[in-house]
Amino acid sequence: MGRQRKRNVTGDGVPHTRKEEKPPVPGRKEKKKKTDIGKVFINVSIGLCIFSLVWFFYALYMRSALAKRVVTPHSAPRVLDSNSTSAAVSSERYWGTYRPQVYFGMKTRSPKSVVTGLMWMRQFSEVDVNLRHTCEQGDHLQGYGWLMHDGLNFGIQEIHDSDFTLTTEFVKRMGGEHGGDWTWRITAKQHSSAPQAPVISLMFYVATDTQGSLQAHVEERTRLSSVTGTSEELGNFKITFRKPTAGGAASDKYASYNYLQTLSPGLDRLTDIVKNSLNRRFVFHPPSGERRPYIAVDTYRPPPHQQQQKDNRIERDFLVHQVTVQTPFQIEVLFESGSFHDRPNQLVGSVLTEELEKWKVTFDEKFERTFGLQAKGFTPAQVKFSKAALSNMLGGMGYFFGQSVVQSVYNEHPLLYPEGALFTAVPSRSFFPRGFLWDEGFHQLLLSKWDPQVTRETLAHWLDLINVEGWIPRELILGDEARSKVPAEFVVQHNENANPPTLFLALEKLVEQLETHPNTPLSRGTLPFLRRLYPRLQTWFEWYNTTQVGPLPNSYRWRGRDKDTNLFLNPKTLTSGLDDYPRASHPSADERHVDLHCWIVLASGVMASMARLLGEPHQEYQRTHLTLSDNNLLNELHWSEQHRAFCDYGNHTQAVSLQQEKVFVPPGQPRHQFPVARLVRHVRKAPKLQYVNALGYVSLFPFLLHVLTPDSPKLQHILRDIRDPDRLWTPYGLRSLSRADPLYMKRNTEHDAPYWRGAIWININYLAIRALHHYGSTEGPYKEEAAAIYQELRTNVISNVYKQYQETGYIWEQYNDSTGRGQGSHPFTGWSALTVVIMAEQY
Repeated sequence: MGRQRKRNVTGDGVPHTRKEEKPPVPGRKEKKKKTDIGKVFINVSIGLCIFSLVWFFYALYMRSALAKRVVTPHSAPRVLDSNSTSAAVSSERYWGTYRPQVYFGMKTRSPKSVVTGLMWMRQFSEVDVNLRHTCEQGDHLQGYGWLMHDGLNFGIQEIHDSDFTLTTEFVKRMGGEHGGDWTWRITAKQHSSAPQAPVISLMFYVATDTQGSLQAHVEERTRLSSVTGTSEELGNFKITFRKPTAGGAASDKYASYNYLQTLSPGLDRLTDIVKNSLNRRFVFHPPSGERRPYIAVDTYRPPPHQQQQKDNRIERDFLVHQVTVQTPFQIEVLFESGSFHDRPNQLVGSVLTEELEKWKVTFDEKFERTFGLQAKGFTPAQVKFSKAALSNMLGGMGYFFGQSVVQSVYNEHPLLYPEGALFTAVPSRSFFPRGFLWDEGFHQLLLSKWDPQVTRETLAHWLDLINVEGWIPRELILGDEARSKVPAEFVVQHNENANPPTLFLALEKLVEQLETHPNTPLSRGTLPFLRRLYPRLQTWFEWYNTTQVGPLPNSYRWRGRDKDTNLFLNPKTLTSGLDDYPRASHPSADERHVDLHCWIVLASGVMASMARLLGEPHQEYQRTHLTLSDNNLLNELHWSEQHRAFCDYGNHTQAVSLQQEKVFVPPGQPRHQFPVARLVRHVRKAPKLQYVNALGYVSLFPFLLHVLTPDSPKLQHILRDIRDPDRLWTPYGLRSLSRADPLYMKRNTEHDAPYWRGAIWININYLAIRALHHYGSTEGPYKEEAAAIYQELRTNVISNVYKQYQETGYIWEQYNDSTGRGQGSHPFTGWSALTVVIMAEQY
């Protein structure tokens, strides 16, 4: 019950009401408190809005900044100066056969070079138009490749077509300010089995690449006798097409001549332009022969579909000189630089022959001095084969210029990387005429022995294309010609994807050469080169060591595995270089990859050695190397006691197979209206985290890269697996996957034949032979066993690669593990040419 309120009473006893009083102080404080809380709430809300806006715009800025990083070049000074490949700085290497994708052609090492090349076709054949230009396996040539090529001054190549052989020779002569002169000699001879002497049309062409102009000089209405031209990089020049002869000092032969003068939107269109300019209205009529219509260039008429498709590229001059003549014959083409004023004579005829002979002798002497194969007892035929292997790698050097197409997770669409140049060897002129990161390290193991300057320039070009993140694309596809040979799905390069850092194999050799022979002419330029390269290598190594880490400390995982687990029997790991080699059946972030672990061991060791050599801090690299190469750590992460082998680790099951999918067709419905049944993966047992039981090349990496100590008991198991015919051993080399593996020679999809699932690959066999030589020369309990296997494996690989070359005319991408026969792309004188190093025993 409430208390009664008091009333004030006056003196007369009449009560009166109290005046209105202000609310008590406590009430005022309560209202003020509510007001303060409201203000705080408003202020906090405003603050949160401002913070959200700031964060939003910061996130946009950061996303934009991160999106730009993939196309932002590295900030360190470039290894090569911008004019390093110019005629003024490197005149002896300015002109070269730097177009490996064509059977024969030359260009300069400059971004917008004038290009020259050769096309040909046989007249009066059963095939309507059999034009040869770019190296194509579909041409089914009996063989082609360089027999001699020194990478600088000259080259001799043989091309065996159906019933004739073309020999293409070139010689360069230094002089003037633009790389000097050069001459080609093309000799054609019919095969002894040919029923009659074939008639051949050779088409010599010259084209500009957005820079310069060409002027045709025509005689006798149809014979293009010469081309004069000018460009910013070449100055004035003249190309003379001499008449065909029967060879030597013989007189001219009868020939029919035609020429084409037109414009081309790009170098990738040259073949199509020639094909669409051909006409049958011409007559071949030798003095003592019948009149026969033949096919020749006339007027270029774009096909209808190309007329409708607008090509916005700048058009360039394109001139073709066609000479049609019956075998045997010989033709010379002479390039003369306008700045070469004091040439003693023209580089043709007997002068050319003398120069060729001089360079052949020089090449032979240098080859024996470098590799010593005659002294080792190899036969003349085997030495000739090894010279061809080296020459094809040198003749397969390309100079490319353009922009890579790249993408990161921060880009919705692919972007163009800034323009850049790449001087690199290519794996295969027919199938892979572009730069491949993991192939290049193997290439340079051979080329560094022949010409360390080539290796230094090649490595510099690759590292000069690194971006600010430390990423180098695993394929560099620069320019229209290179891009025209690449399937669309492989053009875009993603910056989370790595490739084996094999450049460290080549760098390791350069460092060893410098440490053992610091004052030789070959090593003299290496120290300043390494000093300029070092900042970029630091970033590159750091990129691997941060973006490719695994789930456990000091473990590593390849990014970029195929994510579609429905169609692939085992999702590919293209980034590892071993493509369809079996990994964990179900890709996940829990994977640990033993081969990548070993690559980082190699890289950290080379970085430590290089840092010491350059007087840079090396302790961190040394600590990383010692940690990762610790055999106890390697065993803990990757040794499976159950399988007695080094293994990957991940979410895996072996109970997988490809089966025809079931497509339900309702009764009475036509089958053709429903999807075609595909082969899809069927998983019979759920995967679990475990070691991946796939014995093969990946299992050998701790041995291949010398991570295992010579006294490691694990060597005993590896040597056993290597020598076991039921696992890896064959009479032709080590197979890539054990015959006992469930995925041995299994297709990965209905369209993908097995690739790294049993075939013999020379790059890994080279590493195995090198490792056997290492452990067979180092004191340890397995020294004698390793030395014995070394001799056997080396003999097997050399014998089979040589035998297949003799039988087929090619060095191959891979070799069949059952028969030894070459298979895959050909010619493949990338890492398969390491057979020369194996022969020389220079590891």
